[in-house]
Amino acid sequence: MRLGLFDPGRRGVRALTAVAVVVVVIAAVLAWRARPRVEPAAAPIAADSIMDDPRAAGAAVAASSGPAEVVVAVGGKVRRPGLVQLAPGARVADALRAAGGAQPGVDVAPLNLARKVVDGELIMVGVPQPPGAPAAGGGASAAAGGLVNLNTATLADLDTLPGVGPVLAQRILDARDAQGGFRAVGDLRKVDGIGTARYEQLKDLVTV
Repeated sequence: MRLGLFDPGRRGVRALTAVAVVVVVIAAVLAWRARPRVEPAAAPIAADSIMDDPRAAGAAVAASSGPAEVVVAVGGKVRRPGLVQLAPGARVADALRAAGGAQPGVDVAPLNLARKVVDGELIMVGVPQPPGAPAAGGGASAAAGGLVNLNTATLADLDTLPGVGPVLAQRILDARDAQGGFRAVGDLRKVDGIGTARYEQLKDLVTV
């Protein structure tokens, strides 16, 4: 018995052809979606565009520039008095060195060489501060006229006074606590480490 060949007819051929076309299209779409993608690289900023646009040039300079310098004035008995430019975080010793150092025979002991300088401050070397002058970098405890109030000053505030470092500042705070506050500026004489010379240097810079 012979089996007859399947004859789909014209309509069947058309249907099979349409199905085959659909399968090919679907396969092509899936292959296109599965292709590896390469992200385009960002175009570099041309130097000409920065030169043409001042705002872009300013932004580029601001992004590349480092922290601003600190400018202080150094006066008194130094070799080169005047303005000096220092790196942020510089100390009084750096300012003194930038001004050429103290003149021969000048005592720099009253200066707190380890104190960090503040932009725009004045550092006087070898000469007394004028009466009532605010201590350089004085804090919030400074009273009217720029005097440091001994009864409200913090350790950092006292540390800004000439010749007063962290150790002596802590002694002043301890003496204040022990006697319930200072009643007069002359009470500073009772603090260990404050002799006649240092008291004369401080008495016009503090108040109670």
